[in-house]
Amino acid sequence: MIYEKRIVSTIVWGLIFGFISWGIARICGALPLSGAVSIILSRTILGFVIGISAWRIAWWWHGILLGLFFSLPSGFASLWLGYGWGKGFVPALVTGIIFGFLIELLTTIVFKAEVREAKVEEKKEEKKE
Repeated sequence: MIYEKRIVSTIVWGLIFGFISWGIARICGALPLSGAVSIILSRTILGFVIGISAWRIAWWWHGILLGLFFSLPSGFASLWLGYGWGKGFVPALVTGIIFGFLIELLTTIVFKAEVREAKVEEKKEEKKE
């Protein structure tokens, strides 16, 4: 079950790590505005998905897998743009995995906003006589 504290926390951390990713990408060379927006949005969406996901696995594994999954498009885009494996694909995947892990760590462990189990309320059936 999702709740507000978890979603807000993961989105904020995703946005912060999006700007950090953008800063790391700028070290490798000039980056068009569309690339900057893409990097920031991909990390923010990663945070959102981590927040709404009810996947019942270990929190650290959850962050790593979603970080990897959401970094694949950026990695392949960097290959297509000619940045290569060493300046584009691998750094995109590694930062995605690390930031996915950190988003989960900060949200679940530090801010104690873990995934909650859904509460099922039984409806009382009226007895017909």
